Amino acid sequence: MDFELVDARDLAQRNWEVDGALMVLPCTDVAQASRAGELAAARASAKGLVLAVHDVSRQGFVSITNQVFAASRSAWFGYMAQDALAGRDWMALALQALHRQRGVLLGFNDGKWHGALASFGLASRAWAASNYESSPVCLFHAGYARHYADAELTLLARQAKGYVYEPHSVLVEVDWGKDSASVDANDRALFRQRVQQGFGGRVRDAALLDMFG
Repeated sequence: MDFELVDARDLAQRNWEVDGALMVLPCTDVAQASRAGELAAARASAKGLVLAVHDVSRQGFVSITNQVFAASRSAWFGYMAQDALAGRDWMALALQALHRQRGVLLGFNDGKWHGALASFGLASRAWAASNYESSPVCLFHAGYARHYADAELTLLARQAKGYVYEPHSVLVEVDWGKDSASVDANDRALFRQRVQQGFGGRVRDAALLDMFG
């Protein structure tokens, strides 16, 4: 994979057509993001692009990811963060698992969720583009800012019987303060509201609706 770093203020003037997978990496720390992104690209063993986007005006992870999703073309689209540490062959293993299991969303081994949640994920663009009726098209529900968007996407994929976990595909979150950090209260409230609605009627399994509380 290749690595590229851009300023979020330039997204409206750019368009990426990628042969392979595109991984967006929203960031606020350019040095950390460059280190994470360059290592991920070098260890991918697959074609594609790791695109780090410097969120200068702090638009948030969801907004940046959705903007890149709309401004790009690739069969597979994923998301990671500036604190990610990629294992060897992480992308090649992910794509192999998705093709083998005919999946639509893969959750990487992030060292935390044991595959239950795609905190860092890779999605089929064709599937993801059909989840929300929005213009421009988006990967995540646009109401979220930082949290729970990945949980909703995971539940949509599980309901569609297309969620995949490959434990050997490692993209670990290295965040020393994560376990003591609080989540965005507005994002939590929106998620609970959308659970009550079955995420627009797309998730019907009661066990799934209870999965992330």
